[in-house]
Amino acid sequence: MTEARPDPLARAHDCAQRFAERAAAHDADASFPAEDVQDLRDAGLLGLLVPTRLGGMGAGFEEYTAVATALAAGSGSSALVFNMHASVTGALAGVPDDLATQLGAPEWFFDVRDEMLRKAVAGALYGVAITERGAGSRLSALRTTFEATDGGYRLRGEKAVATGAGHVAAYLVAARSADADPDDDPRVSYFLVPHGDGVTVNATWDPLGMRATASNGLSLDVVVPVTALVGGIEGLTVLLAYAMPQWLVASYAAVYVGVAAATLAEAVRYVTRRTVTGRKGALAQVGFIRGRLGRADAAVEAARLALREAGRRVDAAAGDTETNRAIYRAKLLAGDAAMDVAASCTEACGLGALVRGSVLERLFRDARSGAIMPPSSDVCADVLGTAALGLDPMTGSEIRPW
Repeated sequence: MTEARPDPLARAHDCAQRFAERAAAHDADASFPAEDVQDLRDAGLLGLLVPTRLGGMGAGFEEYTAVATALAAGSGSSALVFNMHASVTGALAGVPDDLATQLGAPEWFFDVRDEMLRKAVAGALYGVAITERGAGSRLSALRTTFEATDGGYRLRGEKAVATGAGHVAAYLVAARSADADPDDDPRVSYFLVPHGDGVTVNATWDPLGMRATASNGLSLDVVVPVTALVGGIEGLTVLLAYAMPQWLVASYAAVYVGVAAATLAEAVRYVTRRTVTGRKGALAQVGFIRGRLGRADAAVEAARLALREAGRRVDAAAGDTETNRAIYRAKLLAGDAAMDVAASCTEACGLGALVRGSVLERLFRDARSGAIMPPSSDVCADVLGTAALGLDPMTGSEIRPW
């Protein structure tokens, strides 16, 4: 008799309850939520996107978005750590073998990929190291370089932020060819770089929001084997970012939809229990406060539906033009909804909601990151506007998203 598949969403809700109990302490001192990651490990969620043949849950993108949204209700920071891990495992698992072969992937790539995914099921946590000062996450503008050595590659550069820096088993590092012409194709590639010698964590992370992600900087001067080159092919990173952007765009949207939903839920609790002039729940009798909560409800649900549609499309037709537009819509709506809902709900609740250490105050700060986390709302809007005009987002705008 076949064992029933576990319910990832139910496990995510269970994890979120425990995340919420620790969130304030981790936010206060910007400490990494190691216990939250252990909860994810114990729940099997680090293997959420790993195929069942490798021991994982075999989830698709739509199911990932539901899980990440649920986790963010407990802690936006921990959900973002999970998102980075899922971006690595989801990208590795999501490219069909026949497509990888057509692109020129060598035979060893499939064995290396499967081993990385098996390690995720066993509890390995992965991170992403793309963002650089002066370039952000625009892949074509990165300055971290790679060059071939005997049997491998040497990577050198500085990453401004890397979620979970110092706490992950390996990083997905984006780097450009050292001999590429700066004005020509930079030949950007991804490498899976283990944390260890040659990878130095710089203690730079003391932000406004998402404080518990430990997104410190990294200094890289490391030699990796040729098998660290993702796909075994140089120069595919920018092309894939345009062709299949879900793990660079809509995966983040799931976190911020969850933050927006958590903000609304906490505002409702605050309004319901708040005592004014001796009357508990008096704020609920104020029309403009109810109106703000109503608009917040509509904004959260619109973002959630857009995210669900993007997830459905990715699972059905990854890389399709309309799928990619849905991906950018989801990120735009999620980032703006998180920011707008947090601002409006805290205004409705009053100064008490912004007392340092309150749940709403933390959510307000976390939500502020959504619209500016790459690709920002402005960049997403530009991509969508370029597409609406019938232009190619890769060549039709002076602002290239990647």
